[in-house]
Amino acid sequence: MKLSPAPREVRLAGAVTAVPSLALLVFGVVVLVQGLGAPTQPGNNIFVESGTFVVVALAFLAASAGLVLGQTWARSPGVVVALIVVGIGWYLLGPSGEPLWGVPIALFGIAALVLLFRRPSRAWALGLREGETEEEAAERGGLAGRRAEREGHEED
Repeated sequence: MKLSPAPREVRLAGAVTAVPSLALLVFGVVVLVQGLGAPTQPGNNIFVESGTFVVVALAFLAASAGLVLGQTWARSPGVVVALIVVGIGWYLLGPSGEPLWGVPIALFGIAALVLLFRRPSRAWALGLREGETEEEAAERGGLAGRRAEREGHEED
């Protein structure tokens, strides 16, 4: 698999979003292990609870890996992951009263958002050509337009 020329910001955003994703995966495993040792309670299915955390963590990790590998499809899921991480941090900071957990978690999400919305990241996502403005790239169809032009030239 050939790596696309993604800017450093995109790859860093992938690494930043991988940290809370890995933590969520570990949390899912811990929930399972602790649940297996506890007496069963009606209405509490430990396998579903743990499985939900693991599946969401794997989806988050897929987006993180896509960003690290420079895949353009991963930018939007990466933004969603970062927004969710900011929300979790805010909840821990405010309503839960856990600033020692909330602040660093929120900072991970904010850092990923800043990295994904810096100019080099936007230009990469739009498929911006040298000397082209973002508006011109959007009118051309951005990355999809560049791909269509390339495929059109290959057919000739």
